[in-house]
Amino acid sequence: MPMLEKMVASFQEEYKSEAKFKIEIVPAAESECRKNLLADLEGGPDVFSFADDQLMAMVAAGAIEPIEEAEKVKSDCLEKAVEASTINGNIYCYPMTADNGYFMYYDKSVFSDEDIKTLDGMLAAAATKEKKVTMDWTSGWYLYSFFGNTGLDVGLNDDGISNYCTFNSTEGAIKGVDVANALMAIAGNPGFMDAGDDAMIEGMKNGTVAAGVNGIWLADKVEKALGKNYGAAPLPTYTCAGKQVQMSSFSGYKLLGVNAYSKNKAWAEKLAQWITNEENQELRFAERGHGPANKKAAESEAVAKSKAIQALLAQSENAKLQKIGARYWDPMTAFGQAMANRNIGNLQLQEYLDQMVEKITAAY
Repeated sequence: MPMLEKMVASFQEEYKSEAKFKIEIVPAAESECRKNLLADLEGGPDVFSFADDQLMAMVAAGAIEPIEEAEKVKSDCLEKAVEASTINGNIYCYPMTADNGYFMYYDKSVFSDEDIKTLDGMLAAAATKEKKVTMDWTSGWYLYSFFGNTGLDVGLNDDGISNYCTFNSTEGAIKGVDVANALMAIAGNPGFMDAGDDAMIEGMKNGTVAAGVNGIWLADKVEKALGKNYGAAPLPTYTCAGKQVQMSSFSGYKLLGVNAYSKNKAWAEKLAQWITNEENQELRFAERGHGPANKKAAESEAVAKSKAIQALLAQSENAKLQKIGARYWDPMTAFGQAMANRNIGNLQLQEYLDQMVEKITAAY
């Protein structure tokens, strides 16, 4: 709130000779933005922030319209942030942050520069020192990383709600069962541990965890835990079907939208532009550590010194926008737990994958 209050105050100061403003800031969960906004469009906020995976539904509902400053957004912002703001060639909102992704944190005293290139190398180095490499397999967000560069795919259908998914494919150089077998092999490695944020940080503090796949929000805690040995890098390759496959990731962006039903739409557009301008993206990084979507802000000296953001930017070359329907998540959680436990019950692996994909792609 204090940071946003600064931005609003500077906006009011900039335009005080043109208008008198009454701007109310209301805290709200960005993950709930679509649901809350669509429940009452006409009574909704003039300007709102949200994650990019909600954009398609908002456009379909007529909640937001193409912006007039499209060319400026294209020239000012990172290419993938612009892509995240675009539907059918039209830009609908203003990119605000470019840091909703994941990469590899690691202890430089455990791993060499060569080790961190492959997951095999990292697991071997960790096991030798009786330490672990962690990743949260209860989340389909992280598990996508093993499918992303295999030719297998998942995403939204044209309806903006349901999914397509080929994680069970029996064709191509890498099949669904190949990925599943690779995951179970990783799960059985003494250098691996399925673990979430808290367990990763606690392990780094007590020396039992040497690396973990995670996001920018843990940067301060990881640096504090690892001290001078703090390192961050893009994800490594992993072994699948006898090949080294580059691990992929989902990428996400926080966007600022303007309500199509705003009674002061022109000024709402100006406010959205102001909050997402270069100076305020630099302020957001300085105060919150959020990665800028603005090109110049992303190239600043302060951002260049952030190991976590540099790792995330490098990983973005192998990242896909997170445009996924709600029915993806629960089946992937069950899949990750089954892989971590190396137990799929009485089913054959192909049968298990077929059932999982059937749930992911179920119609509404």
